[in-house]
Amino acid sequence: MRRKPILFFALVCPVLLYTARADDTALLEEARNVAAAMPPKLMSVLQEEIARGGPEGAISACSEKAPAMAKAASEKTGWSIRRVSLKNRNPKAVPDDWERAVLEEFDRLAASGTDPKALEKAETVVIDGARTYRYMKALPTRELCLNCHGKREQMSEDVLAKLEALYPNDLATGYDVGQIRGAITIKKPL
Repeated sequence: MRRKPILFFALVCPVLLYTARADDTALLEEARNVAAAMPPKLMSVLQEEIARGGPEGAISACSEKAPAMAKAASEKTGWSIRRVSLKNRNPKAVPDDWERAVLEEFDRLAASGTDPKALEKAETVVIDGARTYRYMKALPTRELCLNCHGKREQMSEDVLAKLEALYPNDLATGYDVGQIRGAITIKKPL
């Protein structure tokens, strides 16, 4: 009689393991799609604002429209979506411990030659006793970003004044093209 439960377990476990892997693959694909949707929309808004009122107009758009876009996308998708950085501009963009560790890992990998555009991390963690799927995708600095995130001495006086007015504790300058500016981070309870 002892052999039947062991045999049953041996036959069922591979199916359970396969299902868990399939679920992880589906979650990863869903997370990638959710995370990939917001940056192009934000870049489009920023380009429109720069064309309309210069880079200083994009700073206002970034401070007001980006959080609204993230909130709307969160409500639509069921994922909690935000942007974080080790050198944050917005005080709400400070990473939690998990996000900080991932951003530091991204920086190490980029310094060793990994293409920042390829950097991502996905993991199931426990938050307040609940299993949660977390995903982060690095956001490398683009040429357009340097208007407000590049070297301060290369920014216009209008941009510097706007940054000072909106973000007096700004840490998000000094970047070059390709450096990791931060990451989009999303999570969803399982």
